[in-house]
Amino acid sequence: MSGVKYLLGTNIIIGMYQQNKEILRLLQLKKLVIGDCAYRSITRIELLSFPAITEVEKIAIESLLIRMTRLNISSEIEDETIAFRHLYKTKLPDSIIVATAIFHGLELLTLDKKLANKF
Repeated sequence: MSGVKYLLGTNIIIGMYQQNKEILRLLQLKKLVIGDCAYRSITRIELLSFPAITEVEKIAIESLLIRMTRLNISSEIEDETIAFRHLYKTKLPDSIIVATAIFHGLELLTLDKKLANKF
């Protein structure tokens, strides 16, 4: 995982796609380079399984994701997820993203302030 520094939450990737000004400012502040970013496999599922997604949106999202590192859930991340969820009583998807960031030593970028404060 050479060079990867950030794990992007689903809301960050959606904001990137939608050119959300708040997210673009955050990314500019971090001097973020898309090649320095990772996403979870579950994030891809969340993004591409949205019922109203169009083919054009699917293609745009896939072209964004292909430039990042994809992180799957390993048994170590499962263990970290369980521990985090027990400690903070968070939702399972939130626990998975934090556990993934912790396991890989990545900075988590998310708009979820409550989640970011627990990390």
